[in-house]
Amino acid sequence: MEAGIHELTAGYALDALDPDERRAYEAHLAGCERCQQELASFWESTEALAVAASGPAPSPALRERILADVRTEPPQNVVPLESRRRRTVPVLAAVAAVAAVVALALGTWATSMSSDLDETRDALARERAAAAIVADPTSRTVEMAPGAGRLVVGVDGQAALVLPDLGEAPAGKTYQAWVIEDGNPISAGTFPGEYGTDVVLLDGDVAEGEVVAVTLEKAGGAKTPSLPPVVESDPV
Repeated sequence: MEAGIHELTAGYALDALDPDERRAYEAHLAGCERCQQELASFWESTEALAVAASGPAPSPALRERILADVRTEPPQNVVPLESRRRRTVPVLAAVAAVAAVVALALGTWATSMSSDLDETRDALARERAAAAIVADPTSRTVEMAPGAGRLVVGVDGQAALVLPDLGEAPAGKTYQAWVIEDGNPISAGTFPGEYGTDVVLLDGDVAEGEVVAVTLEKAGGAKTPSLPPVVESDPV
């Protein structure tokens, strides 16, 4: 028993021992420095996992994806083993499996968070660029028809739309900007629209004589514009 009881440390740390084994191990633990050190090491590892998993909670969608993956795993057959040494193997395997699942979940969550952060930074950068074009006194302003709104074109050809009271695009739809040169429309990006005033940075440059239009398209945008446009500028 004395030789095998050292192997119960992992099971004790995971609260996986039966009552008799637990009582025997606790009686042994009081006078065994080796087991005390091993148990402390196990608990430090589990605490580190808890700290690593703390912070902003993963989104409900991420949680559901992880649970769905777990549910699709086939049932595993557990083969009873005789010796305590052999019984330690599944316990250690369980520790490794838990650590792997936590690492996978944290990695997936971190990737999602990184992607969201990149999108936010990109959106802020575009807003600043559009605002700089509108505020630049050297930019040209072209009126939009019908209704209010204007196209502002910088000296380098970068341009922004200023569209008051356009409103949000309907569900499943998006607004799409187009730069039209000699009747050929080129997509200049999509945007969802908002209540108030939209200030939208266009993809690409706008040259003299070109026209900018905005259409309402299916979510994700279109290869060719739907007519008639929501608004359209005079030639630049």
